[in-house]
Amino acid sequence: MSVGQTNRTKTSIKALQFIILSLTFIVLGRVFHLQIVEYDTYAALGQENSVRQEYVEPARGLIYDRNANLIVDNEPIFSITITPSLFDKKNIPLLSSILGVSDSLLTAKIQEAQSYSWHRTSRLFTEIDFQTFSVIQENLWQLPGIGHQIESKRHYPTAMKASHLLGYLREANESEYRQSEKLRLGDKVGKSGLEMIYEDTLRGQTGIKYLRVNALGQALGDFEDNTLAQTPVQGADIVTTIDSELQIFAEELMKGKRGAVIAMNPNTGAILALVSSPSYDLDRLAGRLDQNYWETINTDSTTPLYNRAISSRQPPGSTFKPIMGLIGLHLGIITPETEVYNSGAYIRGRAYRDLADIGEYDLEKAITFSSNTYFLSLMDKIAMQGKLNEWSNLVKDFGLGVPNAIDLPNANSGIIPDSTYLNNRLGKRKWGLGDLLNFGIGQGMISVSPIQIAQMTSILANGGYKIKPHLVQGILSPNGELSRLNIEREKIDWIKNEHLEVIKSGMRGVVQEGSGRWYAKHSEIEIAGKTGTAQNPHGLDHGWFTSFAPIDNPEIVVTAFVENAGFASISAAPIASLIIEKYLLGEIKRNWIYEYVLNFEPVDPDASSDSDNIELNE
Repeated sequence: MSVGQTNRTKTSIKALQFIILSLTFIVLGRVFHLQIVEYDTYAALGQENSVRQEYVEPARGLIYDRNANLIVDNEPIFSITITPSLFDKKNIPLLSSILGVSDSLLTAKIQEAQSYSWHRTSRLFTEIDFQTFSVIQENLWQLPGIGHQIESKRHYPTAMKASHLLGYLREANESEYRQSEKLRLGDKVGKSGLEMIYEDTLRGQTGIKYLRVNALGQALGDFEDNTLAQTPVQGADIVTTIDSELQIFAEELMKGKRGAVIAMNPNTGAILALVSSPSYDLDRLAGRLDQNYWETINTDSTTPLYNRAISSRQPPGSTFKPIMGLIGLHLGIITPETEVYNSGAYIRGRAYRDLADIGEYDLEKAITFSSNTYFLSLMDKIAMQGKLNEWSNLVKDFGLGVPNAIDLPNANSGIIPDSTYLNNRLGKRKWGLGDLLNFGIGQGMISVSPIQIAQMTSILANGGYKIKPHLVQGILSPNGELSRLNIEREKIDWIKNEHLEVIKSGMRGVVQEGSGRWYAKHSEIEIAGKTGTAQNPHGLDHGWFTSFAPIDNPEIVVTAFVENAGFASISAAPIASLIIEKYLLGEIKRNWIYEYVLNFEPVDPDASSDSDNIELNE
């Protein structure tokens, strides 16, 4: 071998030795970094072979009424969990027999958990009875990948239903938990009512704990090093404006009826009671879903899931006349002394029937005895002076025809027409005076919800201030700190006190002399109100009564709406007056009216022999 070849060989050997030595140092350096520098991190992670991670559900926030009475709390339930990567499908028959479910259902649930995550623990079944839970625990040694969690479901400790108010929880759907970093498969979220609106407040933050487990997956106790653990943070409590005693009473009065009742403080917008009837049983939706019950209430022709208090859209009928009077006064079209003669009908192309007594009517008398002629004439003048859009905007100042900011989902804004709406609905220049006249008596294309009429009535009662209806007055944090929510109150600057006094006198007259005198009049309480009829082409008309009391210093507004009940004076008015009596006096003294409401049967005006004795012009 030549000298050159020998030198090249030696150089190659030295290079190879250098490479090997360098790699050795790199490996030793990496080992040093992992074992010494990153020991705290990787020592804990290395325990995963013998440590099981479990999620700890936070306690969901509680719900209280305005008097600090607990109306929604939590009770413990057991859930079975699965970690798909650790579960052997050959154990499906054993697990399904213990749980008492079919193999196909269990397989579907496991596949859902797998699609969510192979390695993260997910709920398999919730609300397992204790006996089944105990059998699962006894068989964990042969069911690797199966675990459990102690969670909770909603519990309702009072006699109050309040289903549309409180709302229910359901498991989050796939799109919800995939779009949220906080939600996991099987987590329940608010799907209606306050549970939905205040979901983020009530939910809290999920915690994480680590358990030592043996080779069979059986828990041996808490893992000593809890530096990776996360303590759950319980949800905040909410304090509502609801008077639970009044709510229970209002629900009792509406039993067997279809409709809604709103009781509200006219000065703050605090809702004291909110009832939509028929309702549904929150207890049957609190834990594992009762599928048969869920299908029943979804297909029920009386639509118990529908919140009539905020979502119903009906013509307000004569309850609309008081704000018609205010707008007429503001626009200078009428004065309190302006008189209109009622001949029994208002003639404008055709006859618009008026059931008020024939004679002269000023504004106060027209409200008291609900003269259609007076308000049809007023709407006629508004339309002929080209003030339709101005009228529409003034009506919307009362919260009608605009989105309602109440803290419940699916509130309906209703319809208060203007020229744009009419052009879109009927066609440009294809509408005229005949389409507008009925607006003056709350009919035609006008539609509102009970909560909007309650808000309108509050403005009349409180001196012209627009308030925001709301159900929650404060948030109680886990540390006990109460944060009160701001109360919105805005003066409607065009409403004059002297004009309001005329309107309020007319509404007081409704109860003293008009259609409300039979069931709304009270010897100890000065109640003001207005009856109204929502025309219904499919049966008996719907009855409205909106009211406030006491007239000089109002503390409560009550709006009652009863479907297919005929005369408002004998259907809605007694309900509202009893709620006022209960709230202001603390007891019911007119027991005959109470019994009458509980046993109420609608009266058909065409069939009733007593129809001549009832004020029909409501």
